Amino acid sequence: MPRDSQILTPYLHVRLNARTARCFGDHATYNLDCTQEVPLNAIMFTSKTEGDNKEMTQEVPSVLDAPVSVLEDGSLDPVYEGKAKVLNKAIQDIGMGKYQWQLFIVIGFGWSMDNLWPIVTSLIFTPIRNEFNPTRAPFLTLAQNIGLLFGAVFWGFGCDIFGRRWAFNLTIGITAIFGMAAAGSPNFAAIGIFAALWSVGVGGNLPVDSAIFLEFLPGTHQYLLTILSIFWSLAQVFATLVAWPLLGNMSCQQIDTECTKSKNMGWRYFMIVMGGVALIMFFFRFVLFTLYESPKFLMGKGKDEEAVRVVHEVARRNGRTTTLSLEDLKVCESLALPGSSTSQQVTATATVKRKLQKLNTSHVKALFATKKLAFSTSIITVVWAFIGLGFPLYNAFLPFIQATRGASFGESSTYLTYRNTLIIAVLGVPGCLLGGLLVETPRVGRKGTLAGSTILTGVFLFGSTTALNSNSLLGWNCAYNFMSNIMYAVLYAYTPETFVTKDRGTGNAITASANRIFGIMAPIVAMFANLETSAPVYVSGALFIAAGLLVLILPFESRGKASM
Repeated sequence: MPRDSQILTPYLHVRLNARTARCFGDHATYNLDCTQEVPLNAIMFTSKTEGDNKEMTQEVPSVLDAPVSVLEDGSLDPVYEGKAKVLNKAIQDIGMGKYQWQLFIVIGFGWSMDNLWPIVTSLIFTPIRNEFNPTRAPFLTLAQNIGLLFGAVFWGFGCDIFGRRWAFNLTIGITAIFGMAAAGSPNFAAIGIFAALWSVGVGGNLPVDSAIFLEFLPGTHQYLLTILSIFWSLAQVFATLVAWPLLGNMSCQQIDTECTKSKNMGWRYFMIVMGGVALIMFFFRFVLFTLYESPKFLMGKGKDEEAVRVVHEVARRNGRTTTLSLEDLKVCESLALPGSSTSQQVTATATVKRKLQKLNTSHVKALFATKKLAFSTSIITVVWAFIGLGFPLYNAFLPFIQATRGASFGESSTYLTYRNTLIIAVLGVPGCLLGGLLVETPRVGRKGTLAGSTILTGVFLFGSTTALNSNSLLGWNCAYNFMSNIMYAVLYAYTPETFVTKDRGTGNAITASANRIFGIMAPIVAMFANLETSAPVYVSGALFIAAGLLVLILPFESRGKASM
């Protein structure tokens, strides 16, 4: 048997045998006879046998081709981290198969819900305002945004406590129930409460679904997380396609002096349909598709045997096999730091603490460790904040703006308003696809595409204020939606690339929080700026242009470069 070799890492100094070596990644090196260091990614190590000067070589299973974890070496205790690397390697060896493709579809449901329901709120805003005539109609959007923020926080942390499966199924279920219940709202306060409640479910879709998808996805196919954005765009098209006949034909007209419930049933039927669609998606997720609990979540709870069983089940569903065994995980327990437990703490409190590690001061400080990093982090956060206010300030009230501007042009047909909204939505789909192509274009890259699309988004908003008829207003809004979809496609890709992996969770949390908090401010600004004037449009356009100009001074271009 080969003698134990010594492994040096940035955070511990222990003696490991060949089997234990698989628990390490790029930073591990072997010290052979204390004379030379060999990187682990060399895959082979040399050791002398006892009582013999003959050297022998033994292969060490490598995890370097496994997906890079969001939390890298040192962010978690070495036992948990070592086991996570072993599980990542096992998923990589199984590869992309039937289970992951089925998961891609049901995860796409969550992506679509994330955009569909804010669009729903936007579409029903005008008929609800006409029927209930509230003093502060934008409170509906405010209630929605508060629910979205609460949902993102609750489900994001909660799925690490009670598991991915419950959060995965309940988010869409909650959305469906409160969405359909909202159809019976007797007054504006009731619909506002229901909007907040269904948004609690919606707010958890992306945090939970992205975690699930990545934890089952081989590293070679992580680009599929970007492709999921097509569900996001198609959801807007679907919602407006359904709204066109229902809201267009069964809603009060802008010129009506009195709007009664019987004349304004369209939005109620629309809510039932949207809630019904969410219920069907819930049925597919909960009944027709079997979601396995995340292996890494099970491992983190001390359920190594169940984690191994899930990996084998995924392999079976894909028609493949895996060599992963319980011993492969247990051997990583020898990596425990002196004086610590040999296994990962598995209490709910410990789990929450591990989650909070992404937001501790050391990770925040790392984002500002140098002047260049501090500048980059600060600017990208401000960009997210400006877009977080500018986008909902206009987009959430787009149908209302279409209707009121159309009335001023003498074209007040509600049917025409929702037809135009559908046309605008369709233009968002090619925008997402074009954004994916432009980011890889030489001399343009991420920064050029993001800056250009963001500035043009603002320019087209300013242009919409010059429209003299409905057709010209439609043209400006189509250009706006096309460019804003390019902007978001690039923003979601560029932002995490500018953060070092071990601090990426904290960086994403900071930018996302800035976006949501400023999003809550949008309806407040709308209330005081008066939606029937061009003031909100000017504010929104100015924010987009300012954000685009800030992108130009970002210090990093990530095109063609591997993220750290």
